[in-house]
Order: sequence, then structure tokens, then C-alpha cells
Amino acid sequence: METFYIENSYIQDGIKKARQSSSGLIIRQKEPRNLETPLDEVDSFLTPTELFYIRSHFPIPKLEPASYQLRVDGAVRNPFSLSYRELRDMPSETRAATLECAGNSRVFLVPQVEGAQWELGAVGNAEWTGVPLRALLERAGMEEDACEIVLEGADNGKPKEPPVPPVPISYARSLPREKAIRREVLIAYQMNGRDLPPDHGYPVRAIVPGHYGMASVKWLTGIYAVREPFQGYWQTSDYGYWDYLDARPVRRPLGEMKLKSEIARPRVYETLAANQVCTVFGAAWAGETEVTEIAVSTDGGRSWAEGEFLDPAQRHAWRRWKFDWLTPKQPGKYTLLARAKDANGEVQPDQHDQNYGSYVITHPLPIEVFVENPTGSSS
Repeated sequence: METFYIENSYIQDGIKKARQSSSGLIIRQKEPRNLETPLDEVDSFLTPTELFYIRSHFPIPKLEPASYQLRVDGAVRNPFSLSYRELRDMPSETRAATLECAGNSRVFLVPQVEGAQWELGAVGNAEWTGVPLRALLERAGMEEDACEIVLEGADNGKPKEPPVPPVPISYARSLPREKAIRREVLIAYQMNGRDLPPDHGYPVRAIVPGHYGMASVKWLTGIYAVREPFQGYWQTSDYGYWDYLDARPVRRPLGEMKLKSEIARPRVYETLAANQVCTVFGAAWAGETEVTEIAVSTDGGRSWAEGEFLDPAQRHAWRRWKFDWLTPKQPGKYTLLARAKDANGEVQPDQHDQNYGSYVITHPLPIEVFVENPTGSSS
């Protein structure tokens, strides 16, 4: 087995630069608001709303429920609009789903790359309540030749990353038809049993379980069926990756989340007592399948041992896990790693795939800790 080693100066710099907001979230960017969950403070299956990470591309738009309208249009036979009240009067469903920013764990990439320096906490698991997107598409009478569904939010502006559009644009992403008509995709208005907070898309947002968070468009105002693949900014210029077609590189949009596990505790650079039991705690998740195994290494990847799941397997939701580690008698620096396996037999890759650029960081992430004897001596 390959030994994992990484120079963590970038991680250390990122931690030093992180600031705690008044809400307890870690500030990665003030405007627009990009705030990270302090993952070491999360114990529960559902991430508390006040600790759930915030990813925004533009300032929060002001939408009032009394005047809110959701338009369903495009390649449909019966386009229509819904008020907020009409949406809430429809039959609803509630489901748990994990959302992860595609750039989560970017701080672990070496050399350092541009973008928000997320550490471990641009991920969370919440309970969402809303109307299945499928019900709205059925009411609209989607045409047989519609291939994608575009979700458009009320937030708009000019992206900072080139190529910069000539005019301000709204945030929009599309879903393949086959995913959009699955019952788990929700047009949601509640998070963890309460109305969505402004930072999380109030009054209405999309929730696309199994896909990276950018698919779950916030402040949703438009749903459009289209007959050709959507070529919007966040579908092509950003949130894309390199694939190969007939040995030639082609650009494709990010979609389904990849298998991943993270260690939430102990924290990076935490000091632990020698020859004591330390419970390593974390979570693992996948896209359209279940996580079935978790392994932990306490020696940088030279050896692995099986961890214990704390939650049953549930598609689209994370599984928390733990591993009891008897810390070494010998003081020093130790590298902890976690590696998951899913129901399809897939295992996390050893290294980051460069075709994903600064996204999809799914290799085992090194958590370096220091072991000291009770007196603090190194001998």
C-alpha cells in the first residue's frame, strides 16, 4: 500500500487565515458570503442549520413570499407559474440529503490553487422538505424531446473568474432529464423542519441529492425544460472537468458527488496524550450509491484498520463513523487518514485527479496530529 505524505504548509496557512464569524461558522469570504462548518463541532446526523456551510456566488436577493412566483416553462405543453402559497399547498416530501461544495477540501491541494480555501467543512447533512420536481414537470407536460432541466436563481451579477460574461447573469445550472424526474429531487422550502434561512435560499431552492451542491440552486425562480444541452457559465466555464472522447479532451459539467470520507476529530495539528485511547470521528458519503466500508490509517497509509459506522446506510445521506485509536507511546507527529468503499466496490483514489482542477478532492485527506506524553516532554 502506498504511503501517504504531504507537506501541509498550505493547510496550516489556511487555518491561520480562517476567522470565526458571529454565527460560529468559519469565514472564507465575506462578500458574497462563503462560510465553512467547523466540522469538529458537529456530532449529530443532521447538521444544525446554524452550522451548515454557506456557499454564495452573488449577494442574497430580496424575495418576498407574498410576491414570489416560480415559473415552469420551456419545452413544455402547459407552462405555468406558482405562488409561494400554492407551492406549499402541494403534497410535500421530506428527506435527508448531504450537500458538498465541489471545492470542499481545496486547502489540501499542493501546490496551492485559486478559489475559496475550504478545509473540511464545505459539507453538511440536513433534512429538506418540499415538492418533488417531477410533480411540477408532470403538471407542465414536459415534451418528449426535452433533454435537460435548467434551474435558475434570482441571484445575479458578473462572475470574477474569466471568461467574464459581457452582462450580469443569473446563477443557473441544468440537470439531465433522467435525474430531474427522480422523486428525490425537491423544490424545497424547509430545512431541518423550519423555513429556509436567507443564506440557504429562502423562500425556495432546489435540492438535488447525490449531486454536488452547485446543482441545488438557491433562491429559485425559474425551471425551464430545454431541447439542447444547457451551455450556461456555471455549466461550462465553471464547475466543469476534463474528460476524454476518442482520446481527445472534452469539457463536461460536474454532476454526481464522488465517494469521500473525512476525519472531523481530532483536528489538524491537535495534540494528543501518548498511550491513551483517542476516538477518531468522521463521516463518509457517496453520490448515487451507499457507503459500505470505512478504513482508518494512523501511520500515513502504511496500514489500515476497519472503523465502525454510527448510522445505517442511507442513499444520499452521509454515514458517521468512529475508530478507537490507542495512541503510540512514542511521542511525535502522526498522519491519520480515512478511506471509504461503496456498494459498487469503488474505493477512494490514492491521489487527486488533475482533470478535475480545483474540484472533486476525494483522495484520503491527511490529518496530522502530535502525540506527547502527559508531562509534555518529547522523550
